[in-house]
Amino acid sequence: MKTAAVFFADGFEEIEGLSPVDYLRRAGLNVITVGVKGKAFEDRMIVTSSHNIPIITDTTLDAYLSKYDNQLPDCVVCPGGSVGADNLAACTKLLQHLEKCFDAGKLTTAICASPAVVFGKTKIPAGKKWTCYPGMETEANSEYLSGYSNKVFITDGNIVTGRGPGASEEFSMELVKILAGEETYNKIHAGAQQR
Repeated sequence: MKTAAVFFADGFEEIEGLSPVDYLRRAGLNVITVGVKGKAFEDRMIVTSSHNIPIITDTTLDAYLSKYDNQLPDCVVCPGGSVGADNLAACTKLLQHLEKCFDAGKLTTAICASPAVVFGKTKIPAGKKWTCYPGMETEANSEYLSGYSNKVFITDGNIVTGRGPGASEEFSMELVKILAGEETYNKIHAGAQQR
């Protein structure tokens, strides 16, 4: 079974974080929600969204890294939300893990502010086409700006980036297609009554 990790920090955009969790679980993947910045809760974390909705993650970043930093997941996902992206980008351990996944050819993904704010602090966008929430592209290192395009989502090799909350479903379904195949993609597309 393929594994995907979705990273949550206070201030995350709800639809951008939970859509990939929902659709990838429908596709049969083992999806782990990982708390990066929030409030400790037993061996998990309570993370509060940009609209003050708390969620309890499956694990914390440190516990996740103790298992998955050497046995990398098939996919990593960074939701956006301006504050959430800033909180993810402030975590050096997460940035190092994302680069390690990218270097290993794992699907490395981000949406909204995170492609610029989080990936922009790494080498991930180098030589790649990518998108993000319009106006946020200037947050990335200037050397990566030539790859920016204002599209709904972009897949370039092993990175997938999405523009914003309204792109969450298409972004998530692109991950389903890549990780679970066309047949599963079509089944979920029909079952979810997508346009």
